[in-house]
Amino acid sequence: MGQKINPLGFRLGTTQKHHSFWFAQPKNYSEGLQEDKKIRDCIKNYIQKNRKKGSNRKIESDSSSEVITHNRKMDSGSSSEVITHIEIQKEIDTIHVIIHIGFPNLLKKKGAIEELEKDLQKEINSVNQRFNISIEKAKEPYRQPNILAEYIAFQLKNRVSFRKAMKKAIELTKKADIRGVKVKIAGRLGGKEIARAESIKKGRLPLQTIRAKIDYCCYPIRTIYGVLGVKIWIFVDEE
Repeated sequence: MGQKINPLGFRLGTTQKHHSFWFAQPKNYSEGLQEDKKIRDCIKNYIQKNRKKGSNRKIESDSSSEVITHNRKMDSGSSSEVITHIEIQKEIDTIHVIIHIGFPNLLKKKGAIEELEKDLQKEINSVNQRFNISIEKAKEPYRQPNILAEYIAFQLKNRVSFRKAMKKAIELTKKADIRGVKVKIAGRLGGKEIARAESIKKGRLPLQTIRAKIDYCCYPIRTIYGVLGVKIWIFVDEE
């Protein structure tokens, strides 16, 4: 069972927690879900829009001492690259939004939070509720599967071999305190006519153990050959 089900939902209530905290009557529950989706999409679109103005980021590999400068041209499919997750806490008159992000350079600019709050207010169109946005930087960015998926996506879009990109992503996890990692890529790898799946695993990955804290992400990558799918499992610790 642990091999098939989503590792995050499988461990909900034990090692994983909910990303939305609010209460609603059954007839209004669907509206609350749609509102959460609008908030998350608005934040991702805001970061994508500001990235297009030109932001460079460097990722350094310990093993090779190689610095890779990201000069990005973002597309609609990769707007949430550095956001690990967004927590939403709703009260009667306030909506608290906590953005967990790996590299919060864009949102640290003067006036960025105020501008984002105005965009959210327009998107939700809620007169009685105000937004309170806070930013939390991930303590170990390379322990987050979304960050590694972003790195692999950038490498594949620049025609780097998929095996080399997977190995370098696993090397980046040496900076973090983890016990196991698995990277799987599926699709037309290397531009081949027949789609296939390749994976690399390092360390332990007890998917059937509920008390094992495992982070997971599924990430689409749009290349000139078609869409590739990346799945990353990271075994953090065991409680």
